[in-house]
This record gives sequence, C-alpha cells and structure tokens, in this order.
Amino acid sequence: MLNPTRLLRGTFTAVAALLLMAGGTSGAAAADAALAKSAIRIKTGITKPLTDESGTVWLADQGFADGDTIERPDIEIANTKTPSLYRAERYSMTKFSQKLPNGKYVVKLHFAETFEDINGAEQRVFSFKVEGKEFKDFDVFVKAGAVRRAYIETVNVEITDGQLDITFTPKIENPEINAIEIIPAS
Repeated sequence: MLNPTRLLRGTFTAVAALLLMAGGTSGAAAADAALAKSAIRIKTGITKPLTDESGTVWLADQGFADGDTIERPDIEIANTKTPSLYRAERYSMTKFSQKLPNGKYVVKLHFAETFEDINGAEQRVFSFKVEGKEFKDFDVFVKAGAVRRAYIETVNVEITDGQLDITFTPKIENPEINAIEIIPAS
C-alpha cells in the first residue's frame, strides 16, 4: 500500500528539483527553500522516477558527468525491503554533482554487486570521495558480504559552496552505484 505522506514528500522533492533545474530567480529561490527542508533521492540507471516498495519516490538518474547504465530487472536482492533500488545501476562514472543550499546533510550511497562476472572479493575495487571524505579501496562485495546483497554507506557532510560533489576512481573494474539519498541534517 502506498504511504501518502512519503508519496507527497517525494513528489514535493521532485517538483523542487524541477524548479531548481528550470532556473530563474523566483524558481531557484523556491527550490532552494524546498530543498533545504526535504530529501533528494536519485535512483541510478533509470529514465523515469521510481516509487519503491515502501512508497518513497526516487528521481530518475541525473547529476553524473559520465558513465553508463544498466538494468537487471529480474534479480533477487537480499538485505533490503526495497530491492527495486538495486536492480539498475550507473557504472564507470567519475563524478556526481547536485546543487544544494549550504548546510549539513546526510548522504546515503546505495550499493549492491549485481554484475554476473563478479562473485568474490577484490574483483571490483574503487575509491570515492564525498565532499572530500575519502573511501579508499571500496569493495561492494566485501561491504555487503555477498553478491546481490544491499549495502548503504552513510556520510555526514557540510556543503559550503552550494554543491554536493562525489568523485569516483577505478582500481579494479569500474565504480558502480545504485542510488543516492541526500537528506538535510536536523
């Protein structure tokens, strides 16, 4: 059953993001005010918004400088109540950016190893930085404990330049990510 509060919150976030992208003084100001109070959720690897199993709305893939996407709609994902978040991904990317009002945020990066050629540790290793906080030699398989198992990395950040920046650097295989949440800290 859809949760009306989550659906409304997700719709409000999507509208605020669209206002921000539309530009203009009044549109940008309204979007900044809305973004300062609500979370931004981006589902990578898809072209249309997604409403997950709990009723939360996720924006379609956006904000990446490069990379490719792939969907694997029929795979089973463990360790989550929202497996739809992990059935598509962006991979081989180098940078993600999102304009935000300055302030403190909790950034949640969602990962699951779903590439069929990876079945153990040290087969996909990459590093990433979230607003300068480095995660070196990150291995999705190791963090999640298995393939097709969800893992969320949570990072507290402070935005001082009006933009969240995440960079990705490959080591073995390509970096991958399944979803990003940006939540204003209370």
